[in-house]
Amino acid sequence: MGLELSPEEYPHVTRDENMAEDLHGQTVMDPYRYLEDPDSEKTQQFVASQNSLTQKLLKQCTSRAKFQDLMRDLYNYPRYSCPQKEGKRYFWTYNSGLQAQAILQTQADLNEDPRILLDPNKLSDDGTVAFMSKSFTEDGSIMAYSLSSGGSDWRTIHFMTIAEDGSATELADKLENVKFSSMAWTHDGKGLFYNTYPKKAGAQPGALGTETDTNINQRLSFHVLGTAQEEDPVILAVPDCPEWMIGAQVTDDGSYLLLSISNGCQRQLPIQKFIDSFEASFSYVANIGTELILHTNLKAPRYRVIKVNLAQSDGPQGFLDVVPQHPRDLLQWAFALQGDNMVCCFLRDVHHVLQLHALTQDKLLQDIPLPGLGSIVSFSGNRKNLEFFFKFASFIEPGVIYRAELKSDTLLPTVFRRSLVKGFQPEDFEVRQEFAESKDGTKVPMFIFGKKSIQQNSRNPLLLYGYGGFNISLEPSFSVGRICFILAYGGIVVSTNLRGGGEYGLDWRAAGSMHNKQNVFDDFQACAEHVISQKYTCASKIISQGGSNGGLLVAACANQRPDLFGCVLAQVGVMDMLRFHLFTIGHAWMTDYGNPGKREDFELLYSYSPLHNVRQPREGIQYPAMLLLTGDHDDRVSPLHSLKLLAELQYSLTSTPGADQKNPLVARIEVRTGHGAGKPTEKVIAEAADMFAFAAEATSTDWIHCL
Repeated sequence: MGLELSPEEYPHVTRDENMAEDLHGQTVMDPYRYLEDPDSEKTQQFVASQNSLTQKLLKQCTSRAKFQDLMRDLYNYPRYSCPQKEGKRYFWTYNSGLQAQAILQTQADLNEDPRILLDPNKLSDDGTVAFMSKSFTEDGSIMAYSLSSGGSDWRTIHFMTIAEDGSATELADKLENVKFSSMAWTHDGKGLFYNTYPKKAGAQPGALGTETDTNINQRLSFHVLGTAQEEDPVILAVPDCPEWMIGAQVTDDGSYLLLSISNGCQRQLPIQKFIDSFEASFSYVANIGTELILHTNLKAPRYRVIKVNLAQSDGPQGFLDVVPQHPRDLLQWAFALQGDNMVCCFLRDVHHVLQLHALTQDKLLQDIPLPGLGSIVSFSGNRKNLEFFFKFASFIEPGVIYRAELKSDTLLPTVFRRSLVKGFQPEDFEVRQEFAESKDGTKVPMFIFGKKSIQQNSRNPLLLYGYGGFNISLEPSFSVGRICFILAYGGIVVSTNLRGGGEYGLDWRAAGSMHNKQNVFDDFQACAEHVISQKYTCASKIISQGGSNGGLLVAACANQRPDLFGCVLAQVGVMDMLRFHLFTIGHAWMTDYGNPGKREDFELLYSYSPLHNVRQPREGIQYPAMLLLTGDHDDRVSPLHSLKLLAELQYSLTSTPGADQKNPLVARIEVRTGHGAGKPTEKVIAEAADMFAFAAEATSTDWIHCL
């Protein structure tokens, strides 16, 4: 067991020693900047040679095929979304198990056989065209839906009519150059508000998703059915502030179009100003005439629900509490139903609590029981009905959908559908919640799960997962890949809840953002030290994993504490912290990272940027084995981040005099995939098998599962 690469086995990579620039008085080398161009011959040669090396290495991973077979076996279980009622029909997605993409189905009655409305598996040979989102007219007779190709964030919006019997007819309308878009119908069903970016001059058909151009000048447009997209009027644009983004939502009664603009706007049409400061966020829950019900963090870092009358309000001083900020729990969302009813979801020590509240007054109607420590992964309901659905999942619960209806004083949800995984017995597993003490004394929660009676013998392979950013909470969720890791290798999985996330509200987020970003890395390292001190594992058996902002996390921690990990799996990570804002949607991340153009932000970013902090570790300590994963159609975190870091790792750790790096430093660069959303099932399985087989070999971990 064990993987090794000698320096001469790595491909030769061109290094431009003359590529340097002065940033705030600091000379910064950037010898691999040419890898920022995905279409250059040098970049394509680099990708080909690196993939060839990685595939050669993966063939040495003895458990790779077995893991793939195990995961395919366990992944082959039915998965459902919550039924969503639109007009007189229900709509929901279904994957029988190994279908590349989930299909959209419909039924008028929950007891009748469903009818297939849209099967994206028929739209491409390789399963990489994915159904991403949908929006219905008020009566449910027309659906707008978006498709993505190859994992790109770019979308095309299509339309279909839906007859009373559930049969569908595609319309000729098609909207392109759509990204990060609203889809909001007027109540008469004649048109749709949506977002586009200006069309790039000379853009080739099918090339969207591989470009690195920054996404600026988003516009809100309005499409009237039956007309050409070129005729669509621009409702709102912000040309003086090209990085700002626009969201649009039509109120439940159809009376108002609510616009939410990131960082502000210049208005091109007469618009009533309601909130134009950036001190807080607001999201629409419901309205009763001119009275709006909003979910907000205004003067409430753990959020609250307020009401305000548009006709009378003179600003925030006119806001009245409907659900005040909880003294401890985070109010994640609120959803209005028919009448004076609202379902509220709270996060309490990183698990969900569900309650029914009055919509118009501060009144708790009842708690809604949940089956254990887990999360509500989806919810559906609307203002026209008393019926609602929610899907509950946990680390050991694949997914159970509950149905509830407000017909009596006591609300008791009943099981509507449950997903069962063949060969997986939840009662054989256990979940623990423990807290690590970070460098500054902060208690950092983590969930630890594995087979029952976890042996604390310091020898278990352990997967340590983290994110820590953008106000995102890592709640309990079910992962076939993680279950396979536990079964295949006798492993333990630890999901960490680091600062920077949203687990405890805005204060928790702020404590890991901007100039506090180092706290996130300290938290993750403290979690690693905790599981070692509690004898769950040892450093050489820890496999750190993170994606996107989590990819930045695990790469930065590998630089800072290479002795603390045996293997690093860094997926689609942000690795160049001095230039992230120059590509695709990177400028939007400055709210969490800071602006490299400002000296005070630059100094901090430079201090932890994975690309700029690769260094020879102290004598006797190597970098852990590292597998960087990215996709050629990732137009959110461009592949250039992983490519540049890979080149720097290989040069600094294997090509410099005295280098003693034997643990492999390689990348898996996949074609026709993006940041993760819409990835076909077989690609998900293949990627997991490659990751975990690599990690097992790198940490000298044996296969123990009997297929």
